[in-house]
Amino acid sequence: ITLIRLITVIPYKCVMIIVRSIAELGNFSSSNHPNSKEHYSCEYGSVKYYVYCGIAGMISCGVTHTTVVPLDLIKCRLQVKPQKYVNFINAFKVTIAEEGILGLSKGWAPTFIGYSLQGLGKFGFYEVFKIFYGGILGEENAYVYRTLLYLLSSASAEFFADIALAPWEATKVRIQTQDNWASTLRQGLPKLYAEEGLWGFYKGIVPLWLRQIPYTMMKFACFER
Repeated sequence: ITLIRLITVIPYKCVMIIVRSIAELGNFSSSNHPNSKEHYSCEYGSVKYYVYCGIAGMISCGVTHTTVVPLDLIKCRLQVKPQKYVNFINAFKVTIAEEGILGLSKGWAPTFIGYSLQGLGKFGFYEVFKIFYGGILGEENAYVYRTLLYLLSSASAEFFADIALAPWEATKVRIQTQDNWASTLRQGLPKLYAEEGLWGFYKGIVPLWLRQIPYTMMKFACFER
C-alpha cells in the first residue's frame, strides 16, 4: 500500500528508485557470475594491439584504393594529357579503345602494395603516437585537448606512412601516364631506379604529404569525436 501511494504521489521519483535498484541488482549479479569477466583479444597499447591496428589499416587502405584504380587512372591521365583526354567520359572511351577493358586496371599492383604499406603505417603509428603524446600531456590534459591529440597523432603517423607509399605511388603514376614506359610493376620499379636513382622514388613526397596529411588529420579527428 505504501509503495502504491508513493507511486501515486511522486511517480517519477519512484520509477527512478526502482530503475536504479534493478540496475544495481543486475551489476551485483553479473559481477558475481563466474563467466562475467570481460575478455579482450588484446591489451590496449600492447604490441599485439598495434599489430592488429596495422593489419586493419593494410586491409582497409589496400583493398579500397585498388578497387578504385580505374578512376585513379583516368584522373591521372586527364591531368597529364588534357589534349588527348578531353573529359572524364572521353578518357574512359579512349583508354578502352586503345588498351581494352583491362587497360583500366593499369597500376593496380603498385597501388595495392603501396597503400597496404601506407595503411599499415597510418593506422599502426596513429595508435603509437596517440599513446606517446598522451603520456607526454598527462591523463587530464590528454582528455581536455583530445582533438589536438588526434590531429597531432594522425599527422605524425601519415608523415611516416607516406615515406612507405612514395616509391610505389611514383611507379604507379609513370605506368599509368607514360606511353611505352612500363606496363607492370616488375618492369617499372627497376626501370625507375635505373633512370632516376633512389631520389626518383621520392620526387613527389612533398606534394604527397601536402595532400595526405591534412586529409588524414580530418579523418581521424572526425572519427574520434
